[in-house]
Amino acid sequence: MQFLPPISIRARRFVPSGWDVLAALLVLGFIIAFADASALLRQPLSSLAGQHISLSPSHLPDYALRTALRMLIALGCSLVFTFTYATLAAKSARAGALLIPLLDILQSVPILGFISITVVFFLSIAPGRILGAELAAVFAIFTSQAWNMAFSFYQSLRTVPGELEEAGRLFGLNGWARFWRIEVPFGMPQLVWNMMMSMSGGWFFVVAAEAISVGHTTIALPGIGSYIATAIAARNLTAIWWAIGTMLVVILIYDQLLFRPLVAWSERFRFDDRQEEEPAESWALAMFRRSRLIHAITTPFSALMEKTYRLSPPGAFDARLLENVSPRTADIVWYGLLAVLGAVALWRIGQFAGPIQLNEVFTAAGLGALTALRVLVLIAVASAIWVPVGVYVGLRPHLAQIVQPVAQFLAAFPANLLFPLAVSVIVIWNLNPDIWLSPLMVLGTQWYILFNVIAGASLLPVELRDVSTSFGISGWLWWRKVALPAVLPYYVTGAITASGGSWNASIVAEVASWGSRTLRAHGLGAYIADATAAGDYHRIVLGIAVMATFVTIINRLFWRRLYEFAERRFRLN
Repeated sequence: MQFLPPISIRARRFVPSGWDVLAALLVLGFIIAFADASALLRQPLSSLAGQHISLSPSHLPDYALRTALRMLIALGCSLVFTFTYATLAAKSARAGALLIPLLDILQSVPILGFISITVVFFLSIAPGRILGAELAAVFAIFTSQAWNMAFSFYQSLRTVPGELEEAGRLFGLNGWARFWRIEVPFGMPQLVWNMMMSMSGGWFFVVAAEAISVGHTTIALPGIGSYIATAIAARNLTAIWWAIGTMLVVILIYDQLLFRPLVAWSERFRFDDRQEEEPAESWALAMFRRSRLIHAITTPFSALMEKTYRLSPPGAFDARLLENVSPRTADIVWYGLLAVLGAVALWRIGQFAGPIQLNEVFTAAGLGALTALRVLVLIAVASAIWVPVGVYVGLRPHLAQIVQPVAQFLAAFPANLLFPLAVSVIVIWNLNPDIWLSPLMVLGTQWYILFNVIAGASLLPVELRDVSTSFGISGWLWWRKVALPAVLPYYVTGAITASGGSWNASIVAEVASWGSRTLRAHGLGAYIADATAAGDYHRIVLGIAVMATFVTIINRLFWRRLYEFAERRFRLN
């Protein structure tokens, strides 16, 4: 005879709790917002031409919702890209020989470069519809998010402790199961912090993503980015303050509903055997765990994942690509293929850049050297400031919860909003734009260093801290022997991305406009910005090629060597 619980207990199972009601409201609100935004995608693109971006604050909630959805979709695409691209690069040495340098180039290509080249393609996917413009905007935001996350996860995969991998094999986990049960959890704490930074990076370039202007093609999608662009053109300081306040509200909502729960959840994957004295807390995570509605939604997905763990799919997760072939033969075929692809790419670039004179190439290279000098100096200054701060915050989880939303907001602050102050100060004091516009380049990218160092310091094993305390290691000796070696792999990951992001930000920072007044610094960023405004695709491609060359050379000669040193000497083994 089957035992049945009392009727009162069975009835209570179907009575929704407060968490269920709150979860239902959030899920329903998200579905309504997504459906409302999706319905507009089928409207004709011409409807945007007769629609002006209103600077009235009453329109900001709708603009904020549209921008937030674009950034969420781009973040999801970036996560899929990270799990595939970074994993393939980390698990196959031959694939990594192509994918990692390619990632260096991709992160160095400015967002205006991606927009200039891809906007026509995306508009052709849905001719005459808003969908094409929305795809172009989401892709532009994606390019400001994906590279940082991919570098972070690649670094995590390369530093997974050997004993964890061995434990997975002893328990009979196949490659797919080891990926989701060991490798992703190990990299999750750092990846979450880099997701926050990537979201902030998307805010930094949201103006260029939503107010698309290439030559004679101008598209202004309703959103906070286009609102900011309109406010700057109208020199409306009040509207700019409204935009800043709206950004702060959206960032706080993202922090409470997405990132703070992820930070609290990822603490379970810390690589030590002792809980933190001050664990991160999140009311949203408590809701997700206690709501029966969320449990009912996620249970089928969890069950499906459990079934896939018993499969053994071929590919990057379970085998090293090309390793079953003779190493010498595989090397000849693979690197020969890369050489052919490189030659074809150079030939195509040469064809496209044919009308450009040699002196134009030397001019672009000289401007690139000026921008490179700015980037190196700014990264050195940012490192000296934020590495100690990041270590201090990362070792104190309670403080990290306070710093997290503040740093997100500062990282998301678009450089365009400082143009009024920058232009006014430079004009009043008759300052040199080549020097005083430079700080705008590192305004949004310095936080890559801070976020990665915080992630690295938060993962410092408690045992290592206890040992240093027991031996009385303190002061500069503690920094030299404990703190800096522990965070070095994470710092290098952040510095590589910050360096590439600074090159990208030079497009925005080297040309500052406020109303009819425009200031220019001499550099490659200003060169590309001017070419984009003129619709000169030959000069755009030349500028992007020069920028990619500089970034690749600097990364290969300095940052990659430092990364390999950190990976070899300071991994947790």
